[in-house]
Amino acid sequence: MTGPAFKLAIEATDGAARCGRLTTAHGSVDMPAFMPVGTAATVKAMFPDTVASTGAQMILANTYHLMLRPGSERIAALGVRASS
Repeated sequence: MTGPAFKLAIEATDGAARCGRLTTAHGSVDMPAFMPVGTAATVKAMFPDTVASTGAQMILANTYHLMLRPGSERIAALGVRASS
């Protein structure tokens, strides 16, 4: 990789508060953001449409859990490639 893995642009400030946009190779997210945490590849106690209705633009996932289950072969079969 030749450049940064992500870019953070500050759009506005008000005192110590600020808002902006986080841009990665996979898309952009408005910040500050609500990011549900998906443990073992799922957001617990919420259906996918409920998660979507929160307006979340990103879900955080632990790659160690994903490597254990469902595993790298299944992830690769879904067409998702690892980022470094």
